[in-house]
Amino acid sequence: MNTIPHDTPDAADRFAFQRRRMVETQLAARGIASRRVLDAMGRVPRERFVPEALHERAYEDRALPIDCEQTISQPYIVALMTDALELTGDEKVLEIGTGSGYQSAVLAEIAAQVVTVERHADLTIDAVKRLSALGYTNIEFVVNDGTQGWAKRAPYDGIIVTAAADVVPRKLFEQLREGGRLVIPLKQDTTQVLTQIRKVDGKPRSTVLCQCAFVPLIGDA
Repeated sequence: MNTIPHDTPDAADRFAFQRRRMVETQLAARGIASRRVLDAMGRVPRERFVPEALHERAYEDRALPIDCEQTISQPYIVALMTDALELTGDEKVLEIGTGSGYQSAVLAEIAAQVVTVERHADLTIDAVKRLSALGYTNIEFVVNDGTQGWAKRAPYDGIIVTAAADVVPRKLFEQLREGGRLVIPLKQDTTQVLTQIRKVDGKPRSTVLCQCAFVPLIGDA
């Protein structure tokens, strides 16, 4: 059977078709209504963020492995977390867990500025190359303990955490602007729940979005 190299025009057309189908069947059909989020997901080439051996699986509705024993989240979860930030286009967003950079790219399509923190330097190096090649200029990369946030650019209109924690790290909530939204997977008994936390009068107001499965958040806090 003949195969098509991944960098040919035919391959690009095929991935573009899969991307449109993903937006229609995995996102819009499951309740993601934000036009900003759907358009962003429709623009970011997910195949560029997975290992080459997994290019043909890039648009499956599942998480996929990447380097450093981390994962790229399934498209629906990326869309749901982005939607829960309620971005309008002028915000500054902090992302904890750069990973492959896919979520960073989706955020950068909507937000004015994205600061993304990753504890694995190798992942950050690869993400910088990948996102620079795709033309993103509104992303700042930091190698650091994500549980500490990044106070240098605080406060943030939105914070997204792509790893599961026992509790919300105190410094992350402190770096959230009043009225801002923090989206994080939290461990609950034997499961995890994706949670939106809004800062109201300096206090957290939580809304559970769905059950989920993320790699653990690791750090001093």
